[in-house]
Amino acid sequence: MAKFSVSAPPLRQALAWLITLVALTPCAFGQLSTQDHLSDPGFWPTQPGVSRSDYTGPEACRQCHAEKFAAQARTAMRRTAFNADLSQPLHEHPKLTFEVGPYHYLIETDAHHSLYTVTDGKQTLSSPLLWAFGTPRVGQSYLFKRADGHFYEARVTYFATLKTLGFTPSRDLLHPKDIEQAMDRQVPDSEVKRCFSCHTTAAVIDGQFDEQHLIPGVTCEDCHGPGARHVADMKKLMNGDFSAERNDIFNSGHLDPNDAVDFCGACHGTWWDVKLSGTTGPSTTRSAPYRLVESKCWGKYGDSRLVCTACHDPHQPLVTDDASYDHACLRCHNTTMNAALTPEHPGKACPVGKRDCASCHMPKVYVKEMHADFTDHRIRIVHPGEPFPE
Repeated sequence: MAKFSVSAPPLRQALAWLITLVALTPCAFGQLSTQDHLSDPGFWPTQPGVSRSDYTGPEACRQCHAEKFAAQARTAMRRTAFNADLSQPLHEHPKLTFEVGPYHYLIETDAHHSLYTVTDGKQTLSSPLLWAFGTPRVGQSYLFKRADGHFYEARVTYFATLKTLGFTPSRDLLHPKDIEQAMDRQVPDSEVKRCFSCHTTAAVIDGQFDEQHLIPGVTCEDCHGPGARHVADMKKLMNGDFSAERNDIFNSGHLDPNDAVDFCGACHGTWWDVKLSGTTGPSTTRSAPYRLVESKCWGKYGDSRLVCTACHDPHQPLVTDDASYDHACLRCHNTTMNAALTPEHPGKACPVGKRDCASCHMPKVYVKEMHADFTDHRIRIVHPGEPFPE
């Protein structure tokens, strides 16, 4: 956002902010930042828990939802954070290296742990890795601790397309001041809470980070809220105690389209989250909710046929072939040329084809810092050679 001097006359300053707001919001009517949603009452993803006893853990959900539990356990979200000694890419590549200038990076993995080492030929620093974030499909970053008890982010990340290490996204540093800076970045406590809140379950309790009792990965209660009371009440009902109070679990399927997309955006980036972060260019394709609401077909108020879960079932592993998403496109688009447009089918028929719609209208965009292509969820007619649409 633009910055304005605090000494500017109040009226002129207010007008400047108004102009900025109007310029930023043509495609985000009704969208909010995650922080705004967290300020409202009720459950929202990444919301700190009140008590650890409010959480029951995914195994309790399994008793009634066995099929969903089994399928969700195979998703990338379920495996998006875990102890580094369980890292698949580290075990598949027991010796990973990376070099920049005089600095040599090495991650060596054996049956028990992964040791992260950086040397410049004169000094050497080493530390065992504690946490791995991300799945082998794109990349995996690592955290460790030093003697001071603080978390540090390794300067290097494993990338699937490279099959080796590269700079951690947005952490590239070609000329560090010393070997400590070359090795890592200390992660502020507030950032630790945010990272673990998206990658694990029940990580923050009563405002405090609870590393000892958190549940690795995104599990049921990350999206449905703490479930201990719900489980207890369902057990009473199943045992014939119909006087039990029924505490329904949170269901994001009841949200209106704007909130539904912001719900996923709590971790994947709402429109305002991305704008406030200052991220621009191809890097924004990593935030699918942000790009989606910039689509012309999203309109001002959104459409339930276009929310994230219209295409992606969070209980199922990600589907990557384009044809599997055609049914979502055809909820709005006609299949017959010159057919009358209706509220149920307001989209014209495509003059090119009726299959693999996403292959043309949701192009892959190369994101440099991730060394990988991401599907651009800004649905549109793509013109050859056009600049990346902001």
